[in-house]
Amino acid sequence: MKAWPTLGILIVQAFLCLAHWFLYFTWTAFWWPLSPAATLALKYALIGLSVIFVLGALLGFRFTNWLVAFIYQIAAVWLGLLNFFFCAACLAWIIDFALRFVLPGNDHLRARPAIAGVLFIAAVGTGIYGIVNARVIRIRRVPVKLETLPDSWRGRTALVMSDLHLGNINGVRFARRITEMAKQLNPDVIFIPGDLFDGTKAGPEKIAAPLFELAPPFGVFFVSGNHEEFGGATHYAESLKHAGFHVLDNERVTIDGLQIVGVPYEVSNYPLRLRHILMSLHLNDGTAIILLQHVPTRLPVVEQAGVSLQLSGHTHGGQVFPFSWITRRAFGKFTYGLQRFGSLQVLTSSGAGTWGPPMRVGTHPEVVLLTFE
Repeated sequence: MKAWPTLGILIVQAFLCLAHWFLYFTWTAFWWPLSPAATLALKYALIGLSVIFVLGALLGFRFTNWLVAFIYQIAAVWLGLLNFFFCAACLAWIIDFALRFVLPGNDHLRARPAIAGVLFIAAVGTGIYGIVNARVIRIRRVPVKLETLPDSWRGRTALVMSDLHLGNINGVRFARRITEMAKQLNPDVIFIPGDLFDGTKAGPEKIAAPLFELAPPFGVFFVSGNHEEFGGATHYAESLKHAGFHVLDNERVTIDGLQIVGVPYEVSNYPLRLRHILMSLHLNDGTAIILLQHVPTRLPVVEQAGVSLQLSGHTHGGQVFPFSWITRRAFGKFTYGLQRFGSLQVLTSSGAGTWGPPMRVGTHPEVVLLTFE
């Protein structure tokens, strides 16, 4: 294993261990008195849970079977609950600190079990809501006007399906649901701007099989995201090409006068490489250009290249609170929705699937139906 991925795994694992230690410290301080046996059981349970997600993820990158999928699913659900338990623990200490100024002596200690009980029950309820919400996929309809759009494309529709994350959480049934939605919407073209797969060892030919039934008049176009590169972008690309998808790898195609450009995640990380690729494609021929690029970044480079509309995903809108704050800090207004950067329009979808916790709190899963005006 290379040094940088190993370092990243160690940092994530260290953070998870600290989060579980804080949870243990809070539970033993607020739910008292715990018997020695209960305290020991809690300690061992949290030690095991602190490593289960990294273990499940590593197994998923190496193997594909029902046991690995089951371990990962348990780990992913726990990771989501841990997030809300951690928030509950922080609130518990804040409330406890405030009560010290209201209640005399050590009376605030008697309120601790009730405080913890309410907050942690709320955390469980939030997790359950998040699981249900993540399965309710919305259809967002967005009209878009491109000044140099060919007349033949006015009134046509394009379906944007980002971040399905097919793998050990979102499997064949999930792919079938998306396929049925796409068939009902009957778009003229389908765009998939990355993270169709979760990067696990699960076979793309099997897990994405329902999607291969899609045959819009102008085809299905795909670019790789960061998760395809985790699992080997070439491996996924070959499966998609065999199924008839157009896998765009630093290239441009023209469909009925409309230019479609695709740049994989790896290239989009480097502004100079991205600029060189876009310049080499000679995009400025006076007609509208749609760029598929997984992450809504490098916008000055993209605008200077003459791109009309960039289609992205990646952010998930933050997926679960409070990570929506982090994505807003990183991507600003381009975290979600149709936004403008000078002459460039950028559509960022929150995606249809999930990564890690199979939950969405504060965001919604979606597919986006564009109507060209």
